[in-house]
Amino acid sequence: MSADRPTLPPVRLLSEAELARDALSAPLMSRAVRLARWAERGVPVGAGGEILHDALAAATEHLGLTADEDGLACTAEAWQLAVDTGLVEIEETEETADADGTTAGDGAGPADDAAVGTATPGEELALLTSGSPQDVLDIWLSGMETVLADAAAPDLADLADQLAEGGELDLDALDWNPEEEAELLDGILGNLYLLTALAESPDQSIPLPALAASMIVPDDMDEPTDDVLEEVSEAMMRLDDQFRVLEPIGLVAYRPVDEALIEELDEESETVRAAEPLTDEDVSRYGLVRLTPLGVYAVRARLLDAGADAPAVGDLTGKGADVLLDALPDYPEAYAQAESEQWLAARTPLDAARELLGAARGDDEGAPRRRLAAQQTLSLVAPDAEAALREVLDDRQLGGLARVWLAERGLPGIPEPSQDMIFWLTVDTIAAQLAGADEGAEAELRDLVQGLTEQHSGFFDAAWRVDHPATADVLEAMGRLHPDKKAAKEARKAAFKARSRQSN
Repeated sequence: MSADRPTLPPVRLLSEAELARDALSAPLMSRAVRLARWAERGVPVGAGGEILHDALAAATEHLGLTADEDGLACTAEAWQLAVDTGLVEIEETEETADADGTTAGDGAGPADDAAVGTATPGEELALLTSGSPQDVLDIWLSGMETVLADAAAPDLADLADQLAEGGELDLDALDWNPEEEAELLDGILGNLYLLTALAESPDQSIPLPALAASMIVPDDMDEPTDDVLEEVSEAMMRLDDQFRVLEPIGLVAYRPVDEALIEELDEESETVRAAEPLTDEDVSRYGLVRLTPLGVYAVRARLLDAGADAPAVGDLTGKGADVLLDALPDYPEAYAQAESEQWLAARTPLDAARELLGAARGDDEGAPRRRLAAQQTLSLVAPDAEAALREVLDDRQLGGLARVWLAERGLPGIPEPSQDMIFWLTVDTIAAQLAGADEGAEAELRDLVQGLTEQHSGFFDAAWRVDHPATADVLEAMGRLHPDKKAAKEARKAAFKARSRQSN
């Protein structure tokens, strides 16, 4: 994969039908749909399609939000979403159009006599009931993009103050750059997507300070400076505002920052210690956020549009075994099994086994990992595949794993492997584990190396002769990992012999 096309961990998506149900039940979307249906008799609107004063009050009552102090604002937002997504369509009133084709109107909250058009249900509304789940998701995605733009916009109170004072909009005075704000929000959603993909549970929430710090604190900074911490605090407050905007559309589940905490920070001029562990009480007060399943779907769609490689479980079902085996080693264990199960379900056991075994062959650098992935996938295959495994019993690269598969199922007539095959399989298995090992796996590998040498006396005398491309690399790694100095020295000597043998 090229460096300019990043690869992200896989995610598990809900079905389109489940996602569509979530989209329709999102509070903002649900209200927009109700208002679009309510508009059947026609609703007078202003120049930008905004709902007029009396109609807004009636719409708020229709939604049951009259008693809510934010009821008018929530209704206006839902109406605007209906306009932006085509759930309602605007027919301009001819007598209110100017000669140049523009319409009259003075923005939000116009009086009834400022009407320049009539809104009625749009074509998109019918798709919500007669269309496919993908139609519903497409409408929701268009609305989500509108909400994202709103979340990246400057604070309306600051805007109103500026217009009241000078009468003109000065973005520099607002300290707001639309491109930078949009990029920052994209980056935050990307980081949230990554953390969601890596989380042990899809319901795991991310503390807001940690999310803000992930965008601001450099990876090589051991201890954030006061300036950096102040920047994290400011970003956290901005994210608090943005996530409050994004939650009603169903993109995130958000527990806002405690208002009392904001007052405490303001009064004491403190910053959020994002790099320090937070207590349970701190976590709840500083805000918690997670992508909903609908949010995972939406952010993935945006990442794909941006050129990222953002796999989802099930993507490989129609691909060949070679593609499957190349991808599986980088998947978390649960996702790798789920991907394998879906891939196998689309094939007969015998065909699947033959395809997997064929793709597992090779002397290239990635072959050991492919064979390990093949062995793990074959463990899920039904006994009906027995014939395919017996066909490769004499194969130097596949005979060992075929014997393991047959033995695990207690099948008769398994020939004893030769000593060469045993050592070749051992080197191949260690090579696969070394290729995918991270820092946390080093202790496990050390135990494996020590166990092998304890079970097989003279292991290194035989191992350096193994005709495997990774023999020397495996022996060098064993020399590095083995806790016994004498055994480690023997491993390094064996590695030298193996390299000399390969070069001749």
